[in-house]
Order: sequence, then structure tokens, then C-alpha cells
Amino acid sequence: MQFGIYTFGCKVNQEESAAMSALFTAAGWQEAPFDTLGLDLYIINTCTVTQMAERKARTLIRHTIRENPQAVIAVVGCYAQTGAKALSEIEGIDLIVGVDRRAELPALVAARMGAAAEPPLLALERNEAFTTISLGSGQRRTRAYLKIEDGCDQFCHYCAIPYARGPVRSLPPKDALYQAQALIEAGHRELVLTGIHIGAYGQDLGGDADLTALLTRILQLNPGRVRLGSIEPHQFTEELFELIGSEPRLCPHLHIPLQSGSDKVLAAMGRHYDTAFYRDLLARLRSLRPGLAISTDVMVGYPGETEEDAADVAAFCAECGFASMHVFPYSRRPGTVADTLPDQVQQAEKARRAAILGRLAEEQREAYALAHLGRELQFLPERIVKLEGREYISGYSAEYIPLLLPCDDGELPQDFVSVTGEKYWQGSLLVAGK
Repeated sequence: MQFGIYTFGCKVNQEESAAMSALFTAAGWQEAPFDTLGLDLYIINTCTVTQMAERKARTLIRHTIRENPQAVIAVVGCYAQTGAKALSEIEGIDLIVGVDRRAELPALVAARMGAAAEPPLLALERNEAFTTISLGSGQRRTRAYLKIEDGCDQFCHYCAIPYARGPVRSLPPKDALYQAQALIEAGHRELVLTGIHIGAYGQDLGGDADLTALLTRILQLNPGRVRLGSIEPHQFTEELFELIGSEPRLCPHLHIPLQSGSDKVLAAMGRHYDTAFYRDLLARLRSLRPGLAISTDVMVGYPGETEEDAADVAAFCAECGFASMHVFPYSRRPGTVADTLPDQVQQAEKARRAAILGRLAEEQREAYALAHLGRELQFLPERIVKLEGREYISGYSAEYIPLLLPCDDGELPQDFVSVTGEKYWQGSLLVAGK
């Protein structure tokens, strides 16, 4: 039996897709590329952050059903959780599985296989406690994701994720350490701690469980290096600052969502900081870790955002000097505060503002990479790619700079490689081995 998985959205979804893959592989299934025709099962792991993400998921679902009418089609994840009613109207979907029921997917698929066409089986019930799928050695790359938290309690005025994912729930420290140890023993040289809101890790567990305490214990397991997922600006503690400044195995890269560089817009969004707070945070972090890469998310076209506000956003982002920016237009989400606000920005104007920031994002990305020319970098290989007729090993530095190393023997190293940056090419830093 063969299956394929397609993943929309964030690193949490990527981790959960890897976990589902491990589940099916352990049950005797064989994974194949998602676009392979004639598979027995197609799993589409969805995202609900934007209307576009949902629209792309529906398009892919319909295409997959047309191309593979005999296959079992399973739609899972955030959009499955919040949009089950709309998805149920697409003929040919067999399973709609929410965020807390993915561990049951093999059993649900087995129950559905061979059944006559009928309305999709829904599995949308929520769990009060943290739920995850233990990866063990199921991830095949040198870099592995470890999901330590799910859910969000912030309810920013534009965001549907709290409705899809539920409240903050944390993986108990003993379970997180067990999974981290298993990944290290399986040969993964970088652990990426992921979650919807990892800065809130432990707040539901009581006691002294928090992100810094967990990080400290994971580092005692002697991983190659550890990378943090997204952390909200107001959730850096004194203990976390100290660890960032003192622990070389903690990657010099942090993703800190900005969302807007306008104080007026930040307040309207229901965010818990202003630009002065964010500016001071970056300055302190860079003083603790010179050369620190800081990536971010920036939304454009929030309701009520004027052209003057948009100019403020661009100016603040230029001042911050990000290593990379994920720029995206505001998307209306039913049930959120922002969906009811007046002064909605027209789509064409949102696209224009996104294009302006997108150009700045590319300039900053290139500038940060070029600043590392001639420097020794610790390259962690991930896969072999072919560009302009030649094979390269692609992966990332500790700073999360995408790197390309010429490959002549078709072998993918399974450990860090010391390299030196030579030039910026194809959106990556072309490097040479030392």
C-alpha cells in the first residue's frame, strides 16, 4: 500500500506531516511523492491562516480526486478543523480529520478503505491535553522537528489559529526529553523546537516548566545544535536572554513576529508591544549575540492601514535589518475581530504594499547572506538538488542562511560540514568545503 502527503503552512504542519508519515511507514505503508498517480492514499495537511491557503487546499483536493478517483482522500489539519462544513461539500473526500485526531489516521483510513462512496468520515473532537505523534527515528533528514507545544491564547484580532488549534497545551518535559533523546540517537544533528506559541511553553503545566528550563535540559543531552521556532516579542525572559548569550549550540537565529511596523496598526491588531519595545528587544539580543539572524512575519493591508502607515511599516522594517521577512497581505477570517472592522483595504492595494515590502525583504536577505562571504559556516546538509545542470547539496547554516555546496559524488553528508561563503546565487550562498 502506498501513500503521499502534501503539506500547506507552517513548520508545525511540516512536523506533523513527518509524524504521520512515520505512523504509516511503521504500519507497513510505503511513501511516494504526492504527485504520483495511482496511490492508495493521499493525505492533504491544510492551513487556515489565509483565504489563499484554504483556496489552494480546495484546488489541490479537487485535482487529486479527479486524478485518483479510486484512492482514499484524507484532508487533515487546521482548515479541516475550522472548515469541515465547506469541505464536506466536496464530493470524493473520504476523511476530514482535525488537529487533535491525526494520530488515529491509520485506523480511520483502514476503516474507510473499500467502503462505498458516502459522506466523509469526520474526526474533529478536541483533546484537553497536548497531543502529538512520537517521531522516533521517522524523520529522515539531518534536521528534525520536535513539537513541544500546541495552541494559542492570544486571540490577535486577525487570527483564526486559536479557533483551529485551541488553547496552549504543552508536551510534558519528560516526554519532550524522551523524544529529543530518540532523535539525537537516530543521528539528527539539529533539533528544531516547534509549536504554535512556544514562548508560552509550560504555562499550562504549572511548577517550574518553561521554555528555558526545557531548553537547558535538552542541551544536556548533547545535541549538535538546537534551533528555536517562532517566539513572540513579549515572551523573552531574563533566563532566556542569558541562555541565548551563553550557549553556542543554540542557533544564532530567532524568528520574532513583528506583524506591523506601525504602532497604530499594532494596537488595532491586539498585539502586546509597540515598535519601541520591538526595537529595544532586537538591540538587546544583538548585543548578547553579535551577528544574530532575526527573521520575522509582516502583514500588510490590515483594516484601517493607511498609505502613511504602510510607509511607517517599510521604514521600520528597513531599520530592523532582518535576515529574512515573510511578507503577506491581510486575509479576512470569519469570526475574528478584524473581519468586522471598517476601512478594509482593497486587494490590489494590499498586493502593491506586499510587493514593496517583498523587494525590501529580498534586499535584506541578500545583504545578510553577503555579510557572511569569506566566513566559516557550519553547514548542515539536507538534500541534493540540481540547478543549471549541476548537482548541489542544499541545507542551512546555523544562522539559517540557505547554502549550496557543489556535489560531485552524489553523496549526502550526514553531519556538519565546515564551509566558506563564496557568492550569492539562486537565493542562496554558494559555498566551498574547507
